[in-house]
Amino acid sequence: MNMFETAELGRRTRREEFKKQEPVLRTGVLTVQYELREADFPVVLVIAGTDRLGGADLINLLHEWMDARYIEANIFEKPSEEELEQPRFWRYWRALPAKGRIGIFHREWTTSAIVDRVKGNIDDVGLDERLRHIETFEKALVDDGAVVLKFWLHLSEKALARRFEEAERDKDESWKITKDDRLVLRHYAQVQSIAEQVLRRTSVGRALWNVVESADWRYRNVAVAQTIIQTLTLRLAEPVKPHTHPPASVSRAPNPLTVLDHLDLTKTLDDEAYETKQNRYCARLAKLSWKAHKSGLSSVMVFEGWDAAGKGGAIRRLTKPLDAARYRVVPIAAPSEEERAHHYLWRFWRRLPRSGHWTIFDRSWYGRVLVERLEGFATEEEWRRAYAEINDFEEILVRRGIILLKFWIHISPEEQLRRFKTREKVPFKKYKISTEDYRNRERWNAYELAADEMVQRTSTDYARWQLVSGNDKRWARIHVLKTVCRELEKALRSVGRL
Repeated sequence: MNMFETAELGRRTRREEFKKQEPVLRTGVLTVQYELREADFPVVLVIAGTDRLGGADLINLLHEWMDARYIEANIFEKPSEEELEQPRFWRYWRALPAKGRIGIFHREWTTSAIVDRVKGNIDDVGLDERLRHIETFEKALVDDGAVVLKFWLHLSEKALARRFEEAERDKDESWKITKDDRLVLRHYAQVQSIAEQVLRRTSVGRALWNVVESADWRYRNVAVAQTIIQTLTLRLAEPVKPHTHPPASVSRAPNPLTVLDHLDLTKTLDDEAYETKQNRYCARLAKLSWKAHKSGLSSVMVFEGWDAAGKGGAIRRLTKPLDAARYRVVPIAAPSEEERAHHYLWRFWRRLPRSGHWTIFDRSWYGRVLVERLEGFATEEEWRRAYAEINDFEEILVRRGIILLKFWIHISPEEQLRRFKTREKVPFKKYKISTEDYRNRERWNAYELAADEMVQRTSTDYARWQLVSGNDKRWARIHVLKTVCRELEKALRSVGRL
């Protein structure tokens, strides 16, 4: 007996029994929803299955039984033009609920994978890749604390055909049957085979599938409501885990040997050579960026490095030859209240560029394994798993065709101190210096060891770190310009536009 045959046993809930249970269930789901509002986790509710019409009815019921202010349904129809320009999971990340809220996802990542395989849009290799990203996506949500509740509403082939016949006889219902619905019925055996493979592969850990017999709507509604109540009641009863830990102790190693030590910080450019190279690379970048825009190539640039390393200056020289309408510089500071209520990657997914545009991050998602790690804003479990989450995120970007470049601008402690002192003497630069900057200097070794581990764990074939010697700002800026031009040329060549 396969997993779907267990949902074809003819389970029913009689009308009289449903009338008795309905007020209890309504009170139950509303109670856990209100208790959830004060909780430190969101609920991701996935409604999928062969009974799509039943899924729509179930979503309406949950809105009727719950407080609609704290629940949001996301029905993923044909992707918009903007969604087609982005990585596949962009539309799902953007729709994730904040902590304390419930987000319903219908026709989501699972359904999309199954339908694409049935239609032949992807082969078995493509399906395997899609499932791998589904696994990592759901794991990231669960690891971050989300409750991921997934319901597969199952109808046998006969029951599905009967459901369509009944809908077609009703003029008010017939329009609800889509081409994809008919596709499922026409290729029912294939759909079931693929769906079983998908569900078994993605039913892991705390993201298990609940297969619900859906022929009787009363039974379906009772089963789903009871599962929601039981799951959230148990989760809400769990003790709250601390989301911070004491800051990492300062490394006592006098001079830890790291990958950054291999950089030659003595490299310099004189003013004349700098001006010549800057003019040449800026002119080249202007042409390449225009070709990239016309070709629909997007770029994501990440700048990390020490305080006063010259990230801002490098970014300003990089954007000088660009069209201001086609790039956005995003300075990353402490997350807002809204951002803290979501997975830490959520705010970066939301800022990905459209086709042919650039997003330049002045500091980035690497804060999770640097400042958040060392200052105690992330637990050890959180920052350790972030390496894999970041690698998967960047792989998705690159596979979508986005040009991803990551720069670490490195300077010596002595050069940093010199720049701090210089900034204090310049009126319009004083705002850049604070007591925290000097405090961080005392933890230089700890930050350098964290940066070393970051580079080792996240410098991949598809997203290598560019380590930049930054003691001489002119050298660093030209290095960045030259690298960006080289990678743009490579990308344009790969799509036959150069």
